[in-house]
Amino acid sequence: MKNQLLFLRNGKVITGLVILGFFTLLALVGPWLSPYDPNQVSDALLSPPSATHWLGTDHTGRDILSQIIVGARGVLVVGLVAGVSATVVGVLVGVTAGFVGGIGDESLSALSNMFLVIPQLPLIILIAAQLPSAGGLTVALVIGATGWAWGARVLRAQTLSLRKRDFVEAARANGERTWRLVLAEVLPNLTAVIASGFVGTVTFAVLSQVTLSFIGITPVSDWNWGTILFWAQNNLALQRGAWWWFVPAGACIALLGMALTLVNFGIDEIVNPRLRSTGLHARSLRRRGIRPRVGFTPVVREVRS
Repeated sequence: MKNQLLFLRNGKVITGLVILGFFTLLALVGPWLSPYDPNQVSDALLSPPSATHWLGTDHTGRDILSQIIVGARGVLVVGLVAGVSATVVGVLVGVTAGFVGGIGDESLSALSNMFLVIPQLPLIILIAAQLPSAGGLTVALVIGATGWAWGARVLRAQTLSLRKRDFVEAARANGERTWRLVLAEVLPNLTAVIASGFVGTVTFAVLSQVTLSFIGITPVSDWNWGTILFWAQNNLALQRGAWWWFVPAGACIALLGMALTLVNFGIDEIVNPRLRSTGLHARSLRRRGIRPRVGFTPVVREVRS
């Protein structure tokens, strides 16, 4: 409970969650909010932003704003499915390996090592090339099936440390069953690590989906922000000065990536005690002229004259 309160007091986390909440709402109700059908053509070919089309139109007169609103769902669904599937597999393998030990630990660790060397993006491209109808769900499942290994290794290491702690030994001495020890004693102490792995997988899945759509590997008829960039690049939007065709989609990708990164930074501050202290006292540090650098463990010393 205390870590949850610290999590909600973090400014970076709040900012990231607000942005994520906005895009999530857009993904849920976007098809009903879009002013036009994203596939509806019109006579307003490549027109700049106006009162009729707030973000302009593309080369066939399709509304860019409607494409961005409808495309938000495709991006977030891929990230959510990949993040949930990879996290579930990683928790099952990592916690089981760390808590059971012995030959079970060695077998699951060997399995994790095998999946660690699988190149995810080339594998997705290969599968998508063999399955022309492969869409975002296929991409998400491939990422989920291959992206759990690193998180499993981290969870295994943390579980190995936790299973010999006094509170776990005390619960075991009281006759608690193994599943009870894992669910009630170990997993609550792994929440921050699991959340960090989930956010990292979602970020990778979103960027992978956008990249594959941009280069035309996945079907370009399924709208997402990468599809918008694909059509803009193929029709020379930059050379024709149609900035409204690619800038809004690129800004949405950047904002979503920034939101996920901010949430990840906040989780890291909870896990790392020194970063936690700096995050909680950021305002007082700034008043003293101290600006902590992101990515470094700050050590603050107050010099007394």
